Formats: sequence, structure tokens, C-alpha cells
Amino acid sequence: MRTNAYPADELMPLSCRGRIRGIEPDRGDIDDALGKFQLTLIDTLDTLAVLGDITEFNKAIRLVIDTVSFNTDIVVSVFETNIRILGGLLGGHAVAINLKESGQPELQWYNNELLDKAKDIGNRLLPAFNSPTGIPYPRVNLKYGINKELSTSSSGQATCLSCAGTVLLEFAALSRWSKNATFEIKARQVMKQLWKRRQRHSNLLGQVIDVNDGGWITKDSGVGAGFDSYYEYCLKAYILLGDETFLHRFNTHYEAIMNYISQGPMLVNVLMHQPHYASRPYMDALQAFWPGLQVLKGDLKSAVLTHQWLYEITKKHNFIPEAFTPNLGVYWPHHPLRPEFAESTYFLYKATNDPFYLEVGKSIVENLNNYARVPCGFAALKDVRTLSQEDRLDSFVFAETFKYLYLLFAEKEDIILPIDNFVFTTEAHLLPLSLSNIHISEINSVLENRTINFTMAASTCPVNEDASGGFSKFTKNLRSGNEKQCDPKDASQAQKADKLKLKPSELVIGNVQHQKLLQEMGVQIVSVQDGRLHLQHMPNIAKSPKDAELGIEFMRQVIEANRIIKDNTVIQPRVVQLLSAPHNGLVTLSAGPAQFGKNLTANFHITGFTIHANPRSGCTALNNFNEVSGKIVVTVRGDCMFIEKARNVQASGAIGLIVVDNTQQSSSQSHQLFAMSGDQNNDVKIPAVFLFYKEGKILNEAMQDSNNQLEILMGARAVNNWKYSTTADNVVTATATTETDSMQMTKASNTDKSLPSNAAANEISNPTQINTENDIILEDNQNLP
Repeated sequence: MRTNAYPADELMPLSCRGRIRGIEPDRGDIDDALGKFQLTLIDTLDTLAVLGDITEFNKAIRLVIDTVSFNTDIVVSVFETNIRILGGLLGGHAVAINLKESGQPELQWYNNELLDKAKDIGNRLLPAFNSPTGIPYPRVNLKYGINKELSTSSSGQATCLSCAGTVLLEFAALSRWSKNATFEIKARQVMKQLWKRRQRHSNLLGQVIDVNDGGWITKDSGVGAGFDSYYEYCLKAYILLGDETFLHRFNTHYEAIMNYISQGPMLVNVLMHQPHYASRPYMDALQAFWPGLQVLKGDLKSAVLTHQWLYEITKKHNFIPEAFTPNLGVYWPHHPLRPEFAESTYFLYKATNDPFYLEVGKSIVENLNNYARVPCGFAALKDVRTLSQEDRLDSFVFAETFKYLYLLFAEKEDIILPIDNFVFTTEAHLLPLSLSNIHISEINSVLENRTINFTMAASTCPVNEDASGGFSKFTKNLRSGNEKQCDPKDASQAQKADKLKLKPSELVIGNVQHQKLLQEMGVQIVSVQDGRLHLQHMPNIAKSPKDAELGIEFMRQVIEANRIIKDNTVIQPRVVQLLSAPHNGLVTLSAGPAQFGKNLTANFHITGFTIHANPRSGCTALNNFNEVSGKIVVTVRGDCMFIEKARNVQASGAIGLIVVDNTQQSSSQSHQLFAMSGDQNNDVKIPAVFLFYKEGKILNEAMQDSNNQLEILMGARAVNNWKYSTTADNVVTATATTETDSMQMTKASNTDKSLPSNAAANEISNPTQINTENDIILEDNQNLP
């Protein structure tokens, strides 16, 4: 990091340079974590100490003291700055004090300089808490505080539950070390406001809240993204500060979560005010922290159960994708090397001493080395299915992922810190338990401390006690498949299906009576720009609240029907990899497959130079016939069926086809991949893939920059360490090592137009697509002639 990126906030591991906000292309909200304050250096401070590298830790502290300034006119995320910057400084301070007091000679000079930096950034965050509710605004300007835009715009006044509820540990530590009660009082007020706004019947909280009026904007409830660290800080505030108020709140929430959200090993988002109804058909990677929190709670068997299920996902996909379905399918394919699964693995090993968790940790390390390691560090996975990489390395990989993995494998004598005397923040920074011994009178006056008598009710999916074998027998039976478990069900199945006025299987799109019944349930059929038909549920237009609930059940059944289809017809993405300089294989574009032509697999891919079709649609015989032969032809979607484009391109001697979407702003990140449809004939022998608009734009710009001398690869996954040489007869023999396969591949010469067909390619179909939220794509009808 220091060699290639210092003093930038992050390292770009594929480019081997630093990511500086305002210089690199804007990535939206994700860049709010960057504040030109040497993010990764600060976030990594206590990791260096945990690793035992006192020399580097000492150097890093001096760098922070001498070079970091927060007096910058830049808007940053309050949540990210608190957990990464303030938390990093406090963790570094805690460790520096511990090492100094234990006699480490290299730290005897240290005199609370990191704490001074922490007070500086803490004071710059305080204006965000000056809202009508006391709940912090999501963003703040480090130099000028809160302005009208940051406090009144739709994005400025909406914050997530975890964004608001993840400040208490850091602010309490800052108050107690600095003898300034303001920080802890502000954070306690936030927790009190959120607690007051729980749904009193379910004791669940929503996902997004209006900072100004305290109303819930999004009423989903779960334990993953947008929720996670609020619940974590309820429990850890009790552990760190000894205030039983937070234990009471956590236990109340925990009972609700186990009653409504926990479905066997799964954790399903529900509606906070109607917790028997699931709110979405997928789960997200951040909920992998939950088993670790359950260990701290003492619910060990539930922790083991959920962790085992998450482990099955990693065995299938190597990593936990950012979002996944109950049948272990991929919903959002990227993986930024998140730490949550490693975190839970560490806590379970600490609690059980079961060597199984060392094996799990070993698989995590091996996958990181096999699929994420690059010459300049570790790269995030853009798609766990194709193992394509992204030029991204978040600071939390150093702060959390590597820290938890080291602690998992380290022997006791390898750890120079009394690790059990610390609480891990949500960013895995170390705060000492001794903080509870520091008392400030102003804080004591606002304590709600009381003695709590609490009995945990049974969860909806209890782990059965066995009378003879105890915990070890339970884990053995679980991993062998013999442990009896509840059948995982969507919470929404409590709604009786027989009450539906119309079932999805009966729906005829053109039937006027069916359209009327859908309207009564708040379900609309909408034709979108690219020609597809969507189902959208809008409860506010339903005939009655009861009909709106039936609409939710209707949509659930559509989603379930689609899930069954997906079980039998899985769409595996393909890739287009840019091989020519300056890309050199580092740019990989996600692509959709085709139901026709040669099937691209792990053992077969093609390379070739690209050329645009003339006409661009490729719907008639190509005018640039002589230039196309032996190349991969790029066409634009529309005007004819996909397979007609393939036939025209193949007749011109092309070796492959790429169809680019004509719907602006479509991308593989925002749209579901689909397989291009064919017909009853089997005459197309060349491989074909589909690129959404944004990926196609990258390809077209690369072609233009290379003067149409761009060489690419079309395949099932990205290829690393690309090496090739051309023989006298113009046949290119290439040895390409992927993350899991070693392949020999021969590129077709200009005269080879007889690639064999593969019947398996024609077995791929995807008649139904799902978008996020309550948006269902019925079919792709743009390909009609």
C-alpha cells in the first residue's frame, strides 16, 4: 500500500496506484468513505500491532501524526468516517497505550497524539447530530459542517438504521478518554431515539429513517445490510460500558429476530409492521456477521447452524456473493472481500475450539490467494461466478478480514496483546474493557441503568437438544446432514394462497378481467423502454389494505415460480476480457450467454480482434464482408432477432458475435442477465454473448482507442497470466491459466468457419427474469421480428 498508493485513501490493486477522490471516476455513495485523510493507513493501525509488527506500527503512528489533516472541504459519510477513521485512531491509541505500559521500548515516546487526532475528527462529526431528532445526518462536510443541502435534500435526510446506530462505542471511548461527555451523550440519544421508534408489536426496526421527522422511509427489517451493526452495538455497548439498558434492548430485539427473521439457518427480511411477510426474495452478505454476534449472546447452537449454511454458500461459490437466494443461488454477484464470514468463523473457534473452524478459515485463505491475489495486493471479485476481478481494495480488508484470519490461526504466544481484554468494534478496532471504569458525572446523569430480568423465548426454528451427546454430537450431526432442522420457509407463506383472486399460473396478459383483478391487488403490468413487460406492486393503488396484502402474496408466488424456473435453468454469465494494451487482461466485462451457437465453457474460449458490423444492427448481409472474416463482430441490439444477427455475422466468416444493448444506462450491475433466444434450427456454430449498454460502451471506447486493433477474449470466466505466440500459419496457440483451470486453446485462423456446434448451448433458457425489490420482468419480447 505505502509503495504504490500512499498517501491516497485506498489502493487500486489492478492499476497499482492510489485511489484519490475527485481524480478517479466517481463511484457514487461508495466514495463517501474517502476523505483524503489516508483512510487505509488509519484503518490498519491496530492490525499492524495485532500482527506483532511493532516497527511498522510505530512508523504508521508517526505518519498519521505528521501528515494527516482533517481540515478539508469535502463531504464524507458520517458512518464510514466514524467506524474507520475515528475507530481506527482510537484503536491505534488503545494499542499504543497498552504496548507503552507493557514496556515496549519503541512506544515510550507516545503521548496521546492519536487521541488528539481522534478529538479533531470527532468534533468535525458532531454537527451531523444537530438534527431535530438527534439522529445524525448521513453526510457532513469536514470543514464546514452541515449545510441546507446536507440536511434537507432527499438523500441528505434519509439514513439507514446501522448508519445512525453505529456510533456509541467510538463516541463513548472518545468521551471517556478525553473527559468530554458530549460525544457519548449524543450517541446515547441516538440509540434512545431509534429504540423509541421500534414497531411495538414486533419489536423490529426499519431500514431507512427520516432524520428530520423520525419516520420510517423503508419498513423492511432484517439483520444484514442497513441493519447489522445497530444490533451489534446494542450488545457490545453492554459489554464495553456495563449498562444493562443496552442488554435489555438487545435481548428484546433478539427475541423478535429469532421469531420473525430467523427461518432455520436463513435470515429473511420481513416487514417490520407485518413480520409474517417476507419483503424480498434474497439475503445479503453482511448478515454473515450474525453467527459471531450470536456467540457473544451465548446462543451457540443457532450460531453454528447459520454459519454452516453460510459455509455451504462459500463451498459453492468460493465466496459469499453480495446477495444470494435461499437455494444458494447468486443474486448480486460481486464480493469486495468482506470480513463478516471470517469474523464469525473466528468467534466460533474461540468459543468451541473445534478444529473444523480452522478448516473453514483455511478455505477462506486459499480462496483469497487463488482468486483475489494480484501483484499489487488483493482485488475484489466483480463476479463470483466468473471470478473476474475489480480494481478495488477497501480499507476494511486490512482492518478486519486479515485481522480476524490472523487471530484465527495465531498461537497464544504469537499475539502480543491481551486480546480478550478488548471489544472489537464493527470495523474490528480494539477498545479496552477498562473503559467502563472511567466515569464522567455528566454521563452518569443520563444513564438509564436498571436490573434486567429477561427470559429468552423459543425461536421459530429451535435447535433440538440431544440427551446423550451434547454439543459435539449436534455439530457432527449437522455437518453429516443428520441433525433435524425446521424446513426453511419464507415468512410470507402465512398468507393463505387460496384467498388470491388470481394466481400467477392463471394469468393471461391480454385478459381484461385479469388486469382488473391485478389492479385491485395493486399489481400493474408496465412496458419498459427495452420492450420487456414488468410486474410492479404498488400498495397505495390497491382497492383496500387487505387487497394490498393479497398483492404481496401474488408477487411472492411469482417470485417463487421464477425461483423454481431458475433452479432448472440457471443463467451462467460469460465474460468479455480486453487483452490488448493498455488493458492487458485487467478489464473484464460481464456478458449474457446465448441459446444458440458454440457454448463457451471453462475449457473453451476464443480470442480475436474486434470489428463493428456494417450495418451496426447486423440484421442484413454485412457490407464489410472482407474485413469481418476471422474476427469477433460487435453489433447493436434491435431490428431483428438475435439469431438472425448471428447468421449474418457467421456468413461473413466471423468467429464470434457480441450484441450490445441499445437501452442507455443498462448494466450487468443493475439488470439481470438473460440468455439470447434462438429458434428451432441449429445452424449457428459460432459463440455469441450479450453486453448491456454500459459494458458495451467500455468495449466500444476501447475499440476506438486501439484504432480497431483491440484483441479480446470471449469465455466463461476471466483468464489470468495471458501468454500467446503466433505461428507461421497464423494459428495462435495460447496457454492461459485461470483461477481454477489450466487450458490449451487454439484460435481459429481466418479461413476456419466450421466450428462444431454444442447442443448444450441450446438447452439454456430464461423465460422469466427478476429485478430487485417488487419489480418482476415477465419476458423479453424485443427480439420479435
